[in-house]
Amino acid sequence: MKDILFIATGGTIASKKSENGLKPQIKPDELLTYIPQVKKVCRVHVEQLLNLDSSNIEPVHWKMMVECIQENYEQYDGFVIAHGTDTMAYTAAALSYMIQNSQKPIVITGSQKPINMDITDAKTNLLDSFVYASDAKSQGVQIVFDGKVIAGTRAKKVRSKSYNAFSSIDFPSLAVIQDMNIMRYIPMIPYEDKVRFYTRMNDNIFLLKLIPGIRPEILPFIFEHYDAIVIESFGVGGIPHSIRDAFCKLCEEHPDKIIIMATQVAHEGSDMTVYEVGNEMKTMCNFLETYDMTLESAIAKTMWMSANVDWKRFDREDIFYKNINYDVIFGKNRKC
Repeated sequence: MKDILFIATGGTIASKKSENGLKPQIKPDELLTYIPQVKKVCRVHVEQLLNLDSSNIEPVHWKMMVECIQENYEQYDGFVIAHGTDTMAYTAAALSYMIQNSQKPIVITGSQKPINMDITDAKTNLLDSFVYASDAKSQGVQIVFDGKVIAGTRAKKVRSKSYNAFSSIDFPSLAVIQDMNIMRYIPMIPYEDKVRFYTRMNDNIFLLKLIPGIRPEILPFIFEHYDAIVIESFGVGGIPHSIRDAFCKLCEEHPDKIIIMATQVAHEGSDMTVYEVGNEMKTMCNFLETYDMTLESAIAKTMWMSANVDWKRFDREDIFYKNINYDVIFGKNRKC
């Protein structure tokens, strides 16, 4: 029987009603009492690492999760993290970059309803997570939610209340779980390299969401104060005329800034070469593109890269487009 470390960080799954709404209050030992079947699946050991609403999760908390797993990596066969759903996709993406080549599963789960409610998805999600973490074929960072196993870099919260809150964006779910049975769609290929842990993340990243008629006055402040800028553009990606000239000038003045083109559209990704507003800007400015990456993964990967990669020694494109935990499939070769 496998030994699994259960790391509690709060979230809806561990919440109870308070005067001001739901608040994380349930300890991990109590969470386990709601899924007595887990005793037949694995031996569970608990760690109360945090007790936060996931809206309050920050990169410093990702570091705490990584350090907890690193310190206990040799003692346990897998890890289950209970987490709030609002920033779960960000955490799953971040841990995919901060813990690479893990032959042991690191499963993140949560729920849309607290586990102590009569009608809740929490019991199924939590039990499924232990089932998946205890399976010999599981590895790497995944989200287990509503019977689906989603690669940590491919998850996005697409519903705010329904149980099927998460989708795997432009990539199949790795597996489904039903009645404690795992049906795998994509086989796990064992990592050749040893597990590697990273604890540094640069959160000095700015996400600029474009709106029609956006004005350029804010741009100098952003370029001056942030190390990387992710543009959440319309459609396949471009810079509108209202900020084009100012943006180009600032790119010339700040050649070391990491500039990444993303899209506000959930599916099918970016491709700046399609339209003049994108192709012209890509030629004039040194853009990276998210292509088929999720926005959450692009931001987490940028935080990881800018904290751990020496740009003078490595080509930023080679690092950004390197496939980590299924994060970018097509990349620069999306038309192939």
